[in-house]
Amino acid sequence: MLDIKQIRENPQLVQERLNSRSGKYDIEPILQLDRQQRQLEGTRSQLQARSNEIGKIVGQKIKSGINPQDPEIQALRDEGNSVKATLSELEPQEKNFKAEIAQLMLALPNLPSDSTPLGKNEEDNVEVRRWGDKYISQNLNILPHWEIGEKLGILNVERAVKVAQSRFVTLIGAGAALERALIQFMLALHTQAGYVEVSPPLLVNTESLTATGQLPKFAEESFKCADDDLWLIPTAEVPVTNLYRGEILAAENLPIYHCAFTPCFRREAGSYGRDMRGLIRLHQFNKVEMVKFVEPSTSFDELEKLVGNAEAILQALQLPYRVVNLSTGDLGFASTKTYDLEVWLPSSGKYREISSCSNTIDFQARRADIRFKEAGKKGTQFVHTLNGSGLAVGRTMAAILENYQQPDGTVRIPEALQPYFQQGEKLGFPSL
Repeated sequence: MLDIKQIRENPQLVQERLNSRSGKYDIEPILQLDRQQRQLEGTRSQLQARSNEIGKIVGQKIKSGINPQDPEIQALRDEGNSVKATLSELEPQEKNFKAEIAQLMLALPNLPSDSTPLGKNEEDNVEVRRWGDKYISQNLNILPHWEIGEKLGILNVERAVKVAQSRFVTLIGAGAALERALIQFMLALHTQAGYVEVSPPLLVNTESLTATGQLPKFAEESFKCADDDLWLIPTAEVPVTNLYRGEILAAENLPIYHCAFTPCFRREAGSYGRDMRGLIRLHQFNKVEMVKFVEPSTSFDELEKLVGNAEAILQALQLPYRVVNLSTGDLGFASTKTYDLEVWLPSSGKYREISSCSNTIDFQARRADIRFKEAGKKGTQFVHTLNGSGLAVGRTMAAILENYQQPDGTVRIPEALQPYFQQGEKLGFPSL
C-alpha cells in the first residue's frame, strides 16, 4: 500500500509514476475523499474540544456552589447534548470516508523506483548481463523438454489430465527423483547462504493475500476454498511474509532471511494459448522461494544480493541465463524494482523466466503492518520486504532436460546435482 501522505503531498509525482505502469490508475478520487475526511476530522476535533470544554465548565460551576438546576448550567448541558448528537453523526461518516480511501488504496500498485527503466511492456525490459554462453549446447537435434520427458518415461501429461484437468503433469520414477533432488539442492545452497528454512501453510486467509498484494486485484488468478476463508497459495512469498504480519520487530534482529519450498497454485487466467505443453505454465508447480525483511536503507543492496543467490543456483547447475531489469510496463503489482532471471531453452532458442526477484520496499509492510523499532529511539518504521524465486523447480527441470540432452537421447545430470540424485549420472530410456 502506498503512503497516503506521499499521495497528498506529491500528487503529480505519484500520478506520473503510476502512469508509467501498464494499466490506468487515477489518484484524484482518493485525494477528494482525503480532503473530505480531513475536513470532517477537523470539524469533529473542534466539536470534541467544545464538548470537553463544556463538561469542564459545568463541573467548575457546580463545584463553586451554583445549583445544578441553574438555567445557565442547563443551557450549557443542552449545548453539550447538541454537540454530542452532532458528533454521533459525524463519526460514522468519517469512518466511511476512511474505509473508502482504504479500499481505493488497495487497488493502487507500488511506484516504480528511479532505477526501473521506463517502458510499455516486456519488450522494453533491459538486459543487465548474461552468463554461461560457453555451456550452450551445440546439439542441433534437441527435443523440447516435454518430448524428451515423455520419451524417457519420466513425465506423463495424459494421466495427470485424467486425474485433474489440463495444465497438470505427473512426474514418474527418475522424474520425481530429479525434482526432489533439485528441491534439496536449492534449499541446501540457500541455507548455506544464511537463509532460515521454513515450511509454511499452503492455505492462507484473505488477509494474508491482501497483505502481499494478491488481493483484491488478482482474485481470479487464485484458487479459493468454497466453504472457508482459505486460498491455495500462489507462492510461498504469501505465507512467509505474513508470518510477521502485525508485528514490531527489533532492529537488531534484522535482516531476516527465509527460504521455503512449497507447491504453488495458480489459475493462469488469461494465459490460455501460451505454453500449453510442458512444465512452464501449470496450475500446480513446485518452487523454492526466498523472502527478506530488511531495514529501508539496505533494501536495494539486498535486492542485488537476492539476485546473486538465485544466480548461484543456475551457475552451480551450469545453465546459461541472462538477467533483465523489468521496465515499468512489465513490473509486478507490489514491486518497485524487479530483476528476472531467464534461462536458456535451446529447443525454442529463447531465454525463459525462471526467477523473479523483487524489492517491494514498504508496500507490503504497510498492508501487513510489519514494523521495526530501533533500541533507544522513539517510534517505529515499516520494514522493507523482498522476495525471489530460488528457483522455479519445474522450469529448472525443463532447462536441465534440454541443456543436458545428449545426442543419444539420454540426459546427463549436472555434476553439482549428482550427490542429491541417486540414480546415476544420466536419465536413460526406460526398459520396455
